[in-house]
Amino acid sequence: MQSLSRSPKVSLTSVIRTNSPSYNDRVAAPSRLVVKSAYRFDSANAASNSVNFKFSGGVGSTRAEWQSTCAILASKVALQQQQEEDTEKSAAVNGHKTLDLVPKPLTISDLSPAPIHGSTLRVAYQGVPGAYSEAAAGKAYPNCEAIPCDQFEVAFQAVELWIADRAVLPVENSLGGSIHRNYDLLLRHNLHIVGEVQLPVHHCLLALPGVTTEHLTRVISHPQALSQCEHTLTKLGLTAAREAVDDTAGAAEFIATKNLRDTAAVASSRAAELYGLEILADGIQDDSSNVTRFVVLAREPVVPRTDRPFKTSVVFAAPDGEGTSALFKVLSAFAFRNINLTKIESRPHRNQPIRVVEDGESGTAKHFEYLYYVDFEASMADASAQNALAEVQEFTSFLRVLGSYPMDMTPWCPSKRE
Repeated sequence: MQSLSRSPKVSLTSVIRTNSPSYNDRVAAPSRLVVKSAYRFDSANAASNSVNFKFSGGVGSTRAEWQSTCAILASKVALQQQQEEDTEKSAAVNGHKTLDLVPKPLTISDLSPAPIHGSTLRVAYQGVPGAYSEAAAGKAYPNCEAIPCDQFEVAFQAVELWIADRAVLPVENSLGGSIHRNYDLLLRHNLHIVGEVQLPVHHCLLALPGVTTEHLTRVISHPQALSQCEHTLTKLGLTAAREAVDDTAGAAEFIATKNLRDTAAVASSRAAELYGLEILADGIQDDSSNVTRFVVLAREPVVPRTDRPFKTSVVFAAPDGEGTSALFKVLSAFAFRNINLTKIESRPHRNQPIRVVEDGESGTAKHFEYLYYVDFEASMADASAQNALAEVQEFTSFLRVLGSYPMDMTPWCPSKRE
C-alpha cells in the first residue's frame, strides 16, 4: 500500500480515550477513560506480566502525562460534531439536499512541522494494544507506529488533524456482518479509502493465571466476538453470563488491571501476552472461516491503476419519490458492463429518513429512505467503471466515490482451532 512521502507530524505519544463512567458493577460494561502511550507494532514488544503496564516503543509511558493532549483532541471532536449537527439542521430547514458534508477547514494551529524524510508512518486504529485492529494496521503497514484510539470517530479525527497518516477501521465481518457505525462515518468525514485488509480472526478465552473455567461467573468481550463464540462457549460448559465491552483487547486489559479472578475475556493470543493472562481455550470461534475486512483511510486518494486488481467504493441516494426502485437501474449499469459487485449496504437517509405518500382514499403510507453503499471490482482508471458511474449518476440524486484502491490479494488462510 502506498504512503505519503511527507506529511506534517505531531509528536503524539498518546491515545485519546473519551471520558465515560467507570466499570463498577457486573450489570453493564461501559467505556473506560484512559490515556495510553503510542505503541509501535512489533510482535516482540510485549509488556510485563505485572498489573501496572507500561507500553514500550513510544516516547511516553504513563497515562496521566498526556491528559492535556487528550482534552484538546476530544474537544475538537465534540466541536466538529456540534458543527455538523448544526449544518444538518440548517440544511433541513432550507431544503438543502446535499449529503456530502465535510469537516471545517484545518487552520495552521492544527498542523505541525513536516516529519523528516523516512519517518515512520502513523496509523490510527480503534481499541487498545492487542486488538485485532492493531493487527490489521500491522498487516497493512508492517513498520508503522500504531496509534490506539478509544472511538472510531477519534481515529477519523486523528487523520484529519494530521496526528496520524492513516486509519485502519473494520467495516464488515464474515460472521457478524457490517459495522454500521463506520459506514455512517465514511460519509460524515472527508477521508478517502486507499486500501483494504482482510484479517482472519482467531479468538481465545483468557483469564488471570491460576483461574480455571470453574471459577468463572462471566465472560466479557466485544458484542461481535461474543456472538462469534457463543456455541463454543456453551460446549465448554460455561454457564457464565456474557457481558459486552468496547473491544476485545480492552476486555483483557480490564481483567488484568482490576485483578478479576471470576471473569474471562474473549480476545487474541497477543492480548494474553500483553496483559499477562493465560489462554484457557484456543480457537473458540464457532466458524474457522471468520474474517474481518478493514479499510485504510487517508487524507488524499491513491492514483487508480489497471496493472493489479482494484476495488471501488461508492455511496448514492435515489431521487425524490423513487425510493428503492432506482436501485434496479443502478445495478443494471454494472451488470451491463460485467462489473462484479462485492458489497451492497443500505443505511438510513439522515436528512430525509421517511418519505410520506398520501392517498385521499386509502390514507397515508410511510416509506423509509436509504443511502446505498456499493463496492465493485474495478479501478476508476477503467473506462468501463467510469461509464458505469456516469450512467449511475443519471439515476441518483447524490453520488460520491469513497475510494478506488488495491484489493487485498493475500493467500486465504482460515483460522484453525488448535
